[in-house]
Amino acid sequence: MQNEIIEHIKLALREDVGAGDATTNSIVPANATMSGRIIAKQDGIIAGMEIARAVFHQLDAEIRFDALIQDGAGVTRGAELIHLRGKARPLLIGERTALNYLGRMSGVATLTRQFVDAVSGTRAKILDTRKTAPGLRALDKLAVKLGGGENHRIGLFDMILIKDNHIDFAGGIAEAVRRARESHSGLEIEVEARTLDDVKTALNLRVERILLDNMSVDMMTRAVEMTNGRAKLEASGNVTLETVHAIAETGVDYISIGALTHSAKVFDFSLQFKNQ
Repeated sequence: MQNEIIEHIKLALREDVGAGDATTNSIVPANATMSGRIIAKQDGIIAGMEIARAVFHQLDAEIRFDALIQDGAGVTRGAELIHLRGKARPLLIGERTALNYLGRMSGVATLTRQFVDAVSGTRAKILDTRKTAPGLRALDKLAVKLGGGENHRIGLFDMILIKDNHIDFAGGIAEAVRRARESHSGLEIEVEARTLDDVKTALNLRVERILLDNMSVDMMTRAVEMTNGRAKLEASGNVTLETVHAIAETGVDYISIGALTHSAKVFDFSLQFKNQ
């Protein structure tokens, strides 16, 4: 597991536990044990099983965590996902943090799968964006992949994406691309196009990818025809489950959707304990 994920788990536990769980520590004896099970309360795609395991094991490495399904699997309401057994205090202390991770990640994975299913039969691939919760990007993007989507750039460092503000600052697409290439970064260059003239300009500059920003379906169809495979095309802007299939049918290569990570509904779980 990535070090940054482990560090985030430690931070989340420090945030929640602080100086100690006053309720659990005052009621539950230190040597008490219990068992429990985590149950899905809705249909969807599960993500974050190993994150939940890591939460409990940060508190007590001896906790038994038996995953009954794998990340990325589909489940129906009422399905048992995890069996837990061990000391009662760390189980109770870790409950909310583990469920928070599972809920957010499974919500993202479930929404992603809905979009992936909606473009089935087309060439389009569903991408996430940088619209992630601060500090949770690695987990958000992992959840997208578990839902069947693909990751766009991870951050500002692994692709050159020339957007409207960069273009306006440089005085035009051609100048912005020239400056980007002169940086000799070796990174792939993507240019945002607001009009079909912008698409033509980007094609003449031989950039690798073109982002079609808030274009109509008709404009995207024309952009695909103009491009004829000379660059990868990415549709972006206010994409919904109701519109995504029509966008995919234009022939674009990618559809990026910020809602995957900024608007996914938290997946509902319950953790039921019993004393041993």
